[in-house]
Amino acid sequence: MFTQASGGSTLSDSYVLLDFIRSERMVQAIDEAFGIDSVFAPRGIDYFYGVGGGLPIEDKLSYWRRMVSVNFDHTSGIMVLEVKAFRPEDSQRIASFIIAQSERLVNDLSLSARNEVLKVAQNEVRTAEERLSNARIALRVYRDSSQEADPVEGAKLATQLVAGLEQQLVQFKTELSTALRQMGEDTPRVRVMRSQITSLEKQIAQEKQRFGSGAVGKQGRNAVEDQQGVAGRILQYETLETNREFAERSYTSALGSLEKARIEASAKQRYLAVFINPTLSELAQYPSRVWNSILVLLGTLMIWGVAVMGYYNIRDRN
Repeated sequence: MFTQASGGSTLSDSYVLLDFIRSERMVQAIDEAFGIDSVFAPRGIDYFYGVGGGLPIEDKLSYWRRMVSVNFDHTSGIMVLEVKAFRPEDSQRIASFIIAQSERLVNDLSLSARNEVLKVAQNEVRTAEERLSNARIALRVYRDSSQEADPVEGAKLATQLVAGLEQQLVQFKTELSTALRQMGEDTPRVRVMRSQITSLEKQIAQEKQRFGSGAVGKQGRNAVEDQQGVAGRILQYETLETNREFAERSYTSALGSLEKARIEASAKQRYLAVFINPTLSELAQYPSRVWNSILVLLGTLMIWGVAVMGYYNIRDRN
């Protein structure tokens, strides 16, 4: 006689599980684990309810869908699984196997969805990390080639140096003007002072050359020569530093997005919670003897009535 085993569960994507339980994939898994031909083989008075051996997968699938039913309550989110078999132990074992396979499916779907969400965020982090690394390498190469950590600070020091030299130049010119009122041009002191003034003017001119490439609009300068001055080095340094700061902000933002994606993926994780394990039936419920007997009786009476009416109709014609 038929027995049944039942179990309940809740699932976020219940329709996926419903299709899976009644799919060809589940039939193949059940056939490999238990052998449908042997578990549901015709036996005794249940001969007409069994399945024949050597049937194609399509016939086994059709038979499986008659032996297994899954009902889902949209209001409570509860799913009820019912498995029919000739022995209570078989129905319980098959129901437990279906639940185990369903849990594996749900876990695979959950892991796949979680990995898909995290994959995009992880790719963004790797891209941002590579960009930051390249920006830092470019800044390090510049510092190695220019032999200065920060050209902006270097420019400030050079400005202070030029200002100090110009102050000394003004002081020497004032002293020279005073000395010329008291002595002639050929005196040693005047010659020394003029030599010092000339030396300071050359030094100031050299220091000012470091701020640029020369006169504006001067022809014959190439890009490399234009970057020899402090202004060119500052422009190059500020460009590299801006790229580095932008790469750092992008990397920080990517890390934040990755952490947010992890939290959202964990919050949206699919799950299968079994709160009623498959039970072992103690009373055979299928097939319904009384109902089947009534159907057989009604069918027999209908056939007998048709036969009698046909008999009398033929007799009356003769």
